[in-house]
Amino acid sequence: MTRIGYTMMCEQAGPKELVRDVQAAERHGYDFAVISDHYFPWVDAMGHSPYAWSVLGAAAQATERIELMTYVTCPIKRYHPAVVAQKAATVALLSDSRFTLGLGAGENLNEHVVGGAWPPVNTRHEMLSEAIEIIRALWSGDYVNYRGRHFEVDSAKLWDLPDQPIRLGVAVSGAQSVELAASVADVLIAVEPKEQLVQAFDRAAGPGKAKVAQVPVAYDPDRGAAVARALETFSWFGGGWKVNSELPGTAAFEAASQYVRADDITASIPCGDTVEDFVGAVRRFTDAGFTDVALCQIGGAHQESFIEWSAKELLPTLNGD
Repeated sequence: MTRIGYTMMCEQAGPKELVRDVQAAERHGYDFAVISDHYFPWVDAMGHSPYAWSVLGAAAQATERIELMTYVTCPIKRYHPAVVAQKAATVALLSDSRFTLGLGAGENLNEHVVGGAWPPVNTRHEMLSEAIEIIRALWSGDYVNYRGRHFEVDSAKLWDLPDQPIRLGVAVSGAQSVELAASVADVLIAVEPKEQLVQAFDRAAGPGKAKVAQVPVAYDPDRGAAVARALETFSWFGGGWKVNSELPGTAAFEAASQYVRADDITASIPCGDTVEDFVGAVRRFTDAGFTDVALCQIGGAHQESFIEWSAKELLPTLNGD
């Protein structure tokens, strides 16, 4: 049975609201929750971007059962991998090992804030591979010294580690990132329903590992309002990962998506309150082999009504009840 998750989208809600909403998701039967780790929203209209790791610490204490996961953290520029290893270990302890560290090669949108040029994708993958080596080594509990092409670690050690190993996921978009994920990850992460990504990962890593995806949705009893909200804040979504990882700021995303129309939105994002439309969006991923699908409700002020509606109407259908 597919596990259904909830998205704490930092780009569209403040920290207190995110914690409140994940508590509601837990009460209403969601299996897990993912959280975005951004410094900027995608577009100005979203209006938020609190520090995801503070939110995770609060969420770990405010919940008891629901699993938590970064979707995703970039450990190659804004954060040094040694710091990411420590943050992940702390959240794993606070959550009683309910935490999965999801990693990716990042977006210029968030990483440019610390200065320096945005590396090309091949370099980013090299950096991510080194970062994962460092993180895994520090999770062993030993002192770590590391001299790589991109990173150095000088006699580092983590003093607080959970008893259970921390799960690690890697985001993929093509053959190169799948190869990396298969060699180092416990979990595959993707944003597109591409069966070839899942099959390539299973061939290289072996079957049985979790494959996690995310589906944007716009619930509202007023379908027109849902479409308008999605058009205002999610027009960037259709740009694809190769474009979205390169653009440097919110103005660039707004310019790149200025010609997106309502029909373009409804072709890729379920809008309104027709259960079958939402189920169809999830099925595109489950049919491609994904085991876990996180729903991302568009609109920070519309989370409570979505969670309540989904618990009554959507989750029972997805779970086959």
